[in-house]
Amino acid sequence: MKPYGPEHIHNVGIFGHGGCGKTSLVEALLYTAHATTRLGRVEDGNTVSDYDPDEKERRQSINLSIAPIEWKDQKINLIDVPGSADYASEVAAAMRVIDGAVLVMDASAGVEVGTELVWQAAKAANVPVLIFVNKMDRENADFDRTVEQAQELLSDAVVPMQLPIGSQKDFRGIISLRRQRAWLLSSKRDGSFEEADIPEEYRDREQAMREVVIDKIAVTNDHLIEKYLEGGADALTMDELRDGMRAGIANNTIVPVYVGSATVLSGCAQLLDAMLDAIPSAARKIANAIDLIHDTPIQIHPSYNEPLAALVFKTLVDPHVGKLSYVRVYAGEFHSNSSVLNSRVRKEERIGQLYSMRGKEQTPIHNVGPGDICAVIKLTETISGDTLCSPDRPVQLRGIAYPAPAFTGGVKPHSRADLDKMGTTLHRVMEEDPALQISRDPITGETLLSGISETHLQNIADRMRRKFGVAIDIDLPRIPYRETIRANAEAAYTHKKQTGGAGQYAHVALRVAPLPPDPTREDALEFEWAIVGGVISRGFAPAIEKGVREAMHEGLISGSPMVDVKVSVFDGKEHPVDSKEVAFKTAGLQAFRQAAQKAQPVLMEPIYELQINVPDQFTGDVMSDLNTRRGRIMGINNEGARTTITAHVPLAECQRYSTDLRSITQGRGTFSMQFDHYEDVPAHLAEQIKDKAHAEHAV
Repeated sequence: MKPYGPEHIHNVGIFGHGGCGKTSLVEALLYTAHATTRLGRVEDGNTVSDYDPDEKERRQSINLSIAPIEWKDQKINLIDVPGSADYASEVAAAMRVIDGAVLVMDASAGVEVGTELVWQAAKAANVPVLIFVNKMDRENADFDRTVEQAQELLSDAVVPMQLPIGSQKDFRGIISLRRQRAWLLSSKRDGSFEEADIPEEYRDREQAMREVVIDKIAVTNDHLIEKYLEGGADALTMDELRDGMRAGIANNTIVPVYVGSATVLSGCAQLLDAMLDAIPSAARKIANAIDLIHDTPIQIHPSYNEPLAALVFKTLVDPHVGKLSYVRVYAGEFHSNSSVLNSRVRKEERIGQLYSMRGKEQTPIHNVGPGDICAVIKLTETISGDTLCSPDRPVQLRGIAYPAPAFTGGVKPHSRADLDKMGTTLHRVMEEDPALQISRDPITGETLLSGISETHLQNIADRMRRKFGVAIDIDLPRIPYRETIRANAEAAYTHKKQTGGAGQYAHVALRVAPLPPDPTREDALEFEWAIVGGVISRGFAPAIEKGVREAMHEGLISGSPMVDVKVSVFDGKEHPVDSKEVAFKTAGLQAFRQAAQKAQPVLMEPIYELQINVPDQFTGDVMSDLNTRRGRIMGINNEGARTTITAHVPLAECQRYSTDLRSITQGRGTFSMQFDHYEDVPAHLAEQIKDKAHAEHAV
């Protein structure tokens, strides 16, 4: 493929709900543009973009993939993006680097959950969108119903630029409202078409819908509206209609709709034309960045004369080849066999061979200019979201806003061999999927893996087993309960032990008191030495404190550690021969236990703040469900047709909330959660937790 300048490059993401035909559409576009010589099928596992064994087995996309094509002396980098909500991190990565999006909709299903989620992501990223209504030849296909749903649920700016001729088994072509021509599907079913006059039975409808299109285009420009009012729709030239449409797309007053069927190659050539018409070239993508030398914001222009500035937006890890990093260049030229600066770690990376990617196919290239996309292998320090730049001008491009984890699981290896490799492998899959987070619970000691959903983490476990040979189970983690006291108390304990030789003796009296909760407190224990008169040598203080800490770690109710306790040692006695550190440690431990039992010990549970965003019609159901989870509604905020609910919910009641919220809202609800504070567990539940802990300890 010949090199192209930024004014001739369009980076286009293909998005939509799972199963709407995105990958099939990419196959059809590649075939139409003669980038491939055969038409792959998802069912046969031979498509260009779904090449991973997991993708072939599941028959769905898991990783985004790149498929460049040439069309009318322009280069279009197609990015096929997974449709499942479990791979929302792929959507975030693609949205960061594209110039425009094609939102694919199934003509028989209309607006689905994934359609809405991608629409919201595109609007948040300020990415131009065009809609392609796919599968017009399928049973129950209904173009009008699909467009009406899009206008109702997405935006009233949605407007058809084409009409289908027939539908389902009778689908036979497309009408262009701008060009006032028909493209009839060739009987060869090879993507070719015959241009013809609009069929007579469609003329009235075409005229009515064309007026709607011209109205929307004309209002984007004072000159166009004057010309339109004076001479009507026919007074506007094709170039004026195209420029007006581009202006409308840019200011969000037009979302053009195109139609066809990927499996019969209908509408594909017209969609490629629409991408060139509706989606701006990379030359118009001015990126914001931070100049790291002066710590000031700057703008990066897509010019060969600028120093290099590029963003790594996707990382793949192969156990045999190593890391493969996808890079979009925003300015300057990216060269093979060069050195660049990773601005996050402030270290230079050695660049080996650059590659142009088409699915898994790698074509070596020497250099990549502004606006284009390439791949590089074996970067040492670089991860997704990093900026690669010229050492002469260190800059930091805006990173990628990955979705916050909504489900956390406890990770357990199958065997000792799996345990030895588990840590390294988890970090390698995290390089592929930055939506993952790994941590260790300091209370339970479990390794925790957080991701978008329970299904997301299970897919990660399958990937670790297949790619790296590491077998793990992911279960709900134990709740990190804590214990504390609510009253003051004191106790004394004498430890005596005589075994025939040297004995052990220690007498310790101490008092305990609760401390007010303080998130900034680093130590759960405030230890005070209040001995007067030297009845116990100060040298035994560390041993007593060690015994107290051991008792606090073991807890009194459920085996959970105790926090927010002040212990004052105020009296005691020692023996000149038999007093030893081990004796005072034991006496301190037992004295603390006795005092704490008198001081109203309580069990506390972590409370999380949930921010739940749902369509208005599900607000009541979500609030009712929160009440069953011992949740407290802290606030409700209406935003258009959606509602954001803020609630405090015990962690024990919301560990599987990502799955439950999908069920309640038909997949249309989203949420985030973060730790807020600890609260006392209700007495009846505390008793159940205590009994369960004792039963587990007995086993």
